[in-house]
Parts: sequence; C-alpha cells; structure tokens
Amino acid sequence: MSTVALVTAEELLEHYAHKQRCELIAGEVVVTSPAGWKHGDIGGRIQSLLAHHVKPPKLGRIFLAETGFLVGRNPDTVRAPDVAFIAKENLPATMPESAFWPGAPDLAVEVLSPDDRTVAVDKKIQTWLAAGAKLVWVVDPELETVAIYRSTTDVSIVARDGRITGRDSIAGFECDVREFFEE
Repeated sequence: MSTVALVTAEELLEHYAHKQRCELIAGEVVVTSPAGWKHGDIGGRIQSLLAHHVKPPKLGRIFLAETGFLVGRNPDTVRAPDVAFIAKENLPATMPESAFWPGAPDLAVEVLSPDDRTVAVDKKIQTWLAAGAKLVWVVDPELETVAIYRSTTDVSIVARDGRITGRDSIAGFECDVREFFEE
C-alpha cells in the first residue's frame, strides 16, 4: 500500500513554489505547466479592465495569476486563479504577513486552457465557492463565453455579444464580453 505524505501551505512555499508552478490540493502538490500566450493575453485584458474600474475609487485589490489563496486547512489547499479581486470592505486593516492570502477572493477568474479537464475545472469552481468567493468567472477563449457562478446552482453563460457585470463583488463594473477577447 502506497501513501503520500501530505504537504502544508508553509511547506509548499518553502520547498516547491519557488522551483515550479504548482498548487496544493488537499495536501498534495499539483504541478501545472505555464499557460500559452492567448491565455495570458486574455487574463491580462481582464485584469486591465478590472483595474481600470477598481483602482481610481479604491474599491479593493486585484491579484494576478500565481497569487496563492489558502482556502483550506488540514489538509491544506492553496489555489491560484488567473485574476482575483478582493473588495475594500473585505480587506483586513493590516495586510497578512503570510505568503498566501488567507481565504478566497470575492471574485476568482479562471481562463480555460486547451488542456483543461471539465472535472478539474468543476472542482476548482466548487473550491472557490465553498471557501467564500461570491463570484467565479470561467472564461472560455475557444467559445468566447464567460460562465458566471454565484453558487453551484446559480450559473449563467454570457456570449461574446453580451455584457458582464461585477454584481455584488465589484460594485458598478460592467463591460462587453467581447472586450475580453478583442485584439
């Protein structure tokens, strides 16, 4: 019988995170490959659109890919969305000392890669929502759609010609979905 030694968030940071791109899922290190240019381009567009709305009135903080969010303990889970937002009212008075943000962002954005598996994406969505994310956007570059999850049962899909809003997560944010994909 084979057993896997579980890794903590602290061990992930100390022994793995600086060597390779990875996440921690229920104590197991999962190595991920770098994303392709299209994935990064779309993530960058989304980050830019959100930052343009969020920064001037200081509505909160935007985090880029590679930012780990500690969303579970015993065993530990550290996930990293492609883009994340935390509303000002949910930021602590003093920023955390730890390497990974404690808890889920208000908005987690996942940009699909060609090799993403449905089961893995579904688990990631469930993890974000269970950890307290108010909104999860799953952006599909191939179909040019955004699946919006408010819960596992409250899901809507917005096509390229539709508009997306921040609803309860990012007050007043709105844009055309095509802005995520246009060059």
